Amino acid sequence: MPHTPPTARTYCLSDFDFQLPPELIAQHPAPERSGSRLLDGSAIDPVDRIFRELPALLQKGDLLVFNDTRVMNARLFGEKASGGKLELLIERVLGGNQVAAHLRVSKKPAVGETVSLLSAPGHPEHLSATLLGRWPDAEGALFRFVLCNDAGDDPYTLMARHGHVPLPPYITHSDSAEDARRYQTVFAKNLGAVAAPTAALHFDEALLAQLDALGIQRAHVTLHVGAGTFQPVKTENLAEHQMHSEWYEVPAATQRALADCRARGGRIVAVGTTTVRTLESWAKENGVRAESTDPLRDSRNSDLTPFSGDTRIFITPGFEFKLVDALVTNFHLPKSSLMMLVSAFAGYEHVMALYAHAIREKYRFFSYGDAMLLTRTAGAQGLAK
Repeated sequence: MPHTPPTARTYCLSDFDFQLPPELIAQHPAPERSGSRLLDGSAIDPVDRIFRELPALLQKGDLLVFNDTRVMNARLFGEKASGGKLELLIERVLGGNQVAAHLRVSKKPAVGETVSLLSAPGHPEHLSATLLGRWPDAEGALFRFVLCNDAGDDPYTLMARHGHVPLPPYITHSDSAEDARRYQTVFAKNLGAVAAPTAALHFDEALLAQLDALGIQRAHVTLHVGAGTFQPVKTENLAEHQMHSEWYEVPAATQRALADCRARGGRIVAVGTTTVRTLESWAKENGVRAESTDPLRDSRNSDLTPFSGDTRIFITPGFEFKLVDALVTNFHLPKSSLMMLVSAFAGYEHVMALYAHAIREKYRFFSYGDAMLLTRTAGAQGLAK
């Protein structure tokens, strides 16, 4: 049942802060993907569950939508000619062996300077990166490099061979074989993310088979999650925040599945906030109206084409959701855009109460942590200031 919204109010950054005991930040995944805890927040009172119970909370005819992005081994280490250490976190592959990357270094190399990158053990080759400038423009936050090795391999090949799993900043250990396996969904397909769509990490093959057996439909979108997902919002006035850009695609088959779900009266259940961002961005670009089959009914035709683009959508309380009815999501960082998104979706007071419950009951937080199930609040929840 949708939650009845309180009187609309104005929100600012400090409203989305909370105190989290450091020991609740999960450093490793649960032994079993579907063995994580699930906080059921779909009603007013929270219910503590195990994630493998999720199918019982869904209905035949529902459509689960997953983000099938695949995480790149996007972190590369190296050094300048002076001996200074540096780190690249590759955000996008641009073509022509060029990449856009975050750069961590004490003193930035000059444009045109080439730095040496560390090769993986057993693969001695001259791996390097040459700085071309900033990206996407002269004032951009990222840096544009050309990657090179002796064989002229493309950046994806070089990352696969020499790169490291780009674990989030709050995970304190170096990446391991466990991370290479578990910081990736079981259905990861389209390479391009620097962060995992973490709500989907809880699904294993057995759980997916159970969903299929119950007649719960599945569809996929792709959003290549960027490192900006970990950045806190820094402006007290939310309207002043500049959202990071991420590339997404909604395949034709998914457009048709969304239309079919709406036509049969099923619920569209987004697995993860990245899926919400994708679906609501697509809906905005294509004029989809809330609680309507138009123009979704046109998506039931056979001549559909995939839709792709970049999104900077910033979802805060007051946002009108066009497509998503329910959400499976992990617990998010204080003052993050994702805290604002889930508050817009399920109601600020309700979400903050769920977070307080999760802290009391010692749920595990963030990428390797536990999950919760939310349903969309009826009506607006206030406005961002």
